[in-house]
Amino acid sequence: MYPNTLLIDLQFLPCIEYFTWLLPYDHVELEIYGNYQKQTYGNRCYILSSQQIDRLTVPVIGGKKKVLYKDIQIDYQQKWPICHWRSICTAYGKAPYFEYLSGYFREILFTSYMYLFELNLALLKLCLKLLKLKKDVKLTSEYISNPATSMVDARNIIQPQVPFSQRYRYQPFYYQQVFGTVFTANLSILDLLFCEGPNAYDIIKKSCISSEEL
Repeated sequence: MYPNTLLIDLQFLPCIEYFTWLLPYDHVELEIYGNYQKQTYGNRCYILSSQQIDRLTVPVIGGKKKVLYKDIQIDYQQKWPICHWRSICTAYGKAPYFEYLSGYFREILFTSYMYLFELNLALLKLCLKLLKLKKDVKLTSEYISNPATSMVDARNIIQPQVPFSQRYRYQPFYYQQVFGTVFTANLSILDLLFCEGPNAYDIIKKSCISSEEL
């Protein structure tokens, strides 16, 4: 076991808060052996459109039964990649860095991954690359019931039903968004990347509550 290791859920196009958790750790283990939970960030993210905050949800097969996260399959009978991409283009087509970055995301979203974790992992690795965040990222090989003292357990902490202000890790740092005059905090990393491009890393860093304050 490496020191300075974060154990965390694997999420779909995670919110900015997720990356403030990743930032301090050299090694990241992504939990895929826990039970899949509905109504989490595991298969959803939030983006900002001209009218409202939109939720993008990846439909899955068998989510109503007790299934390990690693075994959850994506439902392609629903044409969600087309719908997702249309929503993303509508929301961010005029964002400063959309033209430069959108192709990378489109390629992954239109790749037919069988399992949800494969899609989420590919998207996370792309985001880390674009943010120039060098992390040793690994998937768990079994469920870790009792994490070692060298590991910080952040599983099931970042939940859409619980305000980020209750977790004391992320503090919103303003950046210019495409729509609205009131800043909307903690959207999917897509919002930050398309709006700020190479400045995204610095904004994540400025959004972190220091470890001394935790």
